[in-house]
Amino acid sequence: MSKNNRQLADYLLSVRNVNPAIEFKNADFTYVDISAVDRECRQISNPQVIAGKAAPSRARQMLAEDDVIVSTVRPNLNTVAKASKVHRGAIASTGFCVLRPDPESLDASYLFHWISSESTVSRLVSLATGATYPAVSDKTIKSQLLDLPPLSEQKRIAAILDKADSVRRKRQEAIRLADDFIRALFIEMFGDPLTNPKGWDIDCLSEICTKIGSGATPKGGDAAYKVDGIALIRSMNVRDGHFLWKDLARIDDAQAGRLSNVIVQADDVLINITGASVARVCRAPVNVVPARVNQHVSILRPTSKLLPAFLEQLLLTSAVKSKLLNIGEAGATRQAITKAELDGFKIIVPPIEVQTAFCLVQSKISDLVASASVSAEALENLRASLGNQFFELTEQ
Repeated sequence: MSKNNRQLADYLLSVRNVNPAIEFKNADFTYVDISAVDRECRQISNPQVIAGKAAPSRARQMLAEDDVIVSTVRPNLNTVAKASKVHRGAIASTGFCVLRPDPESLDASYLFHWISSESTVSRLVSLATGATYPAVSDKTIKSQLLDLPPLSEQKRIAAILDKADSVRRKRQEAIRLADDFIRALFIEMFGDPLTNPKGWDIDCLSEICTKIGSGATPKGGDAAYKVDGIALIRSMNVRDGHFLWKDLARIDDAQAGRLSNVIVQADDVLINITGASVARVCRAPVNVVPARVNQHVSILRPTSKLLPAFLEQLLLTSAVKSKLLNIGEAGATRQAITKAELDGFKIIVPPIEVQTAFCLVQSKISDLVASASVSAEALENLRASLGNQFFELTEQ
C-alpha cells in the first residue's frame, strides 16, 4: 500500500470534454478509439480522420500531448498509450480513461510505465466487473494508490524504461519488414492467389488436406487447466505468422484423451475460426507438441501436394485474408468460419518444386525473424522486470 495514501487522481489535471459536432462542425478531426492503439507497441498507430458532424457519440475527450490513455474495457489486454505532439487536439473515445499528469508532480512517461506495469494491470483486472465484458471505471483507475518518488527520480526511471521500450520497438519493426518482404516475394512468385494470373491448379482445402478440424475446451474452463501437461492451443496463441507462447494452457492426459481427434503435429497450419481473431493463421512449432486445439482453432494438415509454409503464407496474403474475414463476418450471431466453409475453400496449388523454392527463402528469413522475436520477447520481459522492480521499490 502507498506510504502517503495518495490516489492517482491527486496528481492529475482535468480533461476537456467536447462534442465534435459542435466543436468541428463540417471540419475533420482525428478520432482515437480502441482500435487505434497498437497493443504490442503501446502506441496510437491508426487513428481515424472523420468529419465533426459524423462523430460517434463516444468521441468526447480532447487529448493533449503527454496524456496517457487507458482502455477501461478488458484491462487484462493492457491497451495503453501515451499521446504525442501529433495527437494534440485529437478526440478520444469514452472507452478510454484519459490521464493528464500534472507536470509539477508526475512525469508522463513514468505514469505510462506505471499504469502499464504488471502489478498495476493485475490490480485493475481484479477490480474489473462483468463476466463476459470485464471493465473498470475511470474512478477505479484514478483511485489507485501510489507513492511517487521525486520528479527527478521519476524521470530517471522513465528514461531507463523508455530506452528498453525503444530497443524492443526497433526489433519489432525489423520483424515487420521481414514479414513484408516474405509477403511481397510470395506475390512476385505466385501472383494474386484469388485472381490466379499465372494459371496455377486450384483445389478445395478438403482435397489437399488430410485433416481439417477443431477441438473443445475442457469442462470447467480456465479452472480445468493444469500447471504442467499437454499443451492446449487457444486462439490467443495463434498470431498471424507466429505462435504466441504466452498464456499457453496445459491439460492432463485424461483431458487430452478426450481430444484425441485433434492431436497437433509439428508444422500443422492453425487457423482461428471464431471470435474477433477469426482468420489469424500460423504453423504449430515443433516444440509445442504434444498438443491439442480448442474449439476456436482448426487444424489444417496438407497433403504432399502442399507445403505447410506455403499454405500458411497463402492464407496470410491480404486478398485471401480479406476473403476469410468476409466469410467469418457473415455468421448470423458471431464471427465464425465453419468446417464446411474451410472444406470448400479454394486455393491455388502451384507445382511442389515452385513451392519449395519459395519456402527455402522463406525459411532463411523466418530463422532471422525467430531470432529477433526471441530478442524482442526478452527485451519486453526485461522492461517488465525493471518496471516491477522500480515500482515495488517506490511502494515499499
